[in-house]
Amino acid sequence: MQYNLFMKKCIDLAKQGEGLTSPNPLVGCVILDKDGNEISTGYHHKYGENHAERDALFKLHNGEEKGGTLIVNLEPCSHYGKTPPCADLIIERGLKKVIIGMQDVNPLVAGNGIRKLKKAGIEVVENVLEDECKQLNEIFIKNMTKNEVFVAIKTATTLDGKIATKSGSSKWITSEKAREEVKKIRNRYDAILTTSSTILADNPTMAHRKKIILDRKLRTNLESPIYKEGEIYLFNETLDMFEGGINFIKTPVENEKLDLQFILQKAFELGIKSILVEAGGHLSGGILKYIDKIYHFIAPKITGDNSSLSCFDFREINDINESYNFQIVKTETFDPDILLTYYPILK
Repeated sequence: MQYNLFMKKCIDLAKQGEGLTSPNPLVGCVILDKDGNEISTGYHHKYGENHAERDALFKLHNGEEKGGTLIVNLEPCSHYGKTPPCADLIIERGLKKVIIGMQDVNPLVAGNGIRKLKKAGIEVVENVLEDECKQLNEIFIKNMTKNEVFVAIKTATTLDGKIATKSGSSKWITSEKAREEVKKIRNRYDAILTTSSTILADNPTMAHRKKIILDRKLRTNLESPIYKEGEIYLFNETLDMFEGGINFIKTPVENEKLDLQFILQKAFELGIKSILVEAGGHLSGGILKYIDKIYHFIAPKITGDNSSLSCFDFREINDINESYNFQIVKTETFDPDILLTYYPILK
């Protein structure tokens, strides 16, 4: 049987948990009876709640899954966490075949779930749509394999790469459709990161559950809209305290700039597993060496003005071979704008 379509359905189901499962991965599950008919689906709704396999299996009460097949985009867990091991439940419920998208990179699982299933006599088919499954959980994979936060940038520019005029005029470069997509992208990340310069220029709200603000000299007004909701982590060079609902974090300074490596490491220690950077060209450029992904919205406009502000404006080079290189993996249209999604090519 061709399981690609069912695995795609698992991925689509898993995406329904975006923004809610961190630090856990996104997982979806489809169950077929012994004749190959779909009888149940499930996904990991929220951190601390049932995993996808349990969600799907607990919807069945008549033993109709016995002798059937379970399809899941990530290896079933084999250890006790917030819930008991899914591998044990699969064995208990009498399934005969398990189709897996990718092996779990969590050292507590890492093949143990597969071995447990095989030892119980269950046929296991591995690596179905593995690349798609890895992309779905790219944040979880980096967290587990490198113990580092996943960092993405969102920028919106004209065709000539400008984010604002010299005077700061930027509302709106892109359309309402594009801005609605930005809200969906934000939801995928634990925190959004911006700077005092962006706050002073745009006075944004940036509605989100966690916000990281870089304000070295504490120039921003703490009554600004961006401070009104969510957990706030304010990185600066002088204060280290919690006051007025704000976490002030004293940060080392290098060349009159806050140390980005320290900030990203500290964020990970605070339990922030993924960050979406929404800032001007100086920070977006300066943080490029740490980033994992870029969402680049482009509007069909040209400023034609060299003094307008650029999306990545952080250095001068003489040799084109000093450029950062990227691989564009997706192009989407949000009429009249486009969204390019690209990843850095590691040297």
